[in-house]
Amino acid sequence: MNFTKRISAAVLVLAALGLGGCAGMTHQEKGTATGAVIGGVAGNVVGGGLLGTAAGAAIGGVIGHEVTK
Repeated sequence: MNFTKRISAAVLVLAALGLGGCAGMTHQEKGTATGAVIGGVAGNVVGGGLLGTAAGAAIGGVIGHEVTK
């Protein structure tokens, strides 16, 4: 359980640092990036591994792009 908490904390820190780079992005670009991140996490949880994460990120990115049009 301790390992999971460390990984979760590291992911949150990296996400916070990554969001700092979104300052110059358009609304649609932010939606695409947000969708990709959420989709990647969901894909990892559901499918596990690299393939599930990549597929989730791709699908989430497309959905985020379309929602913020």
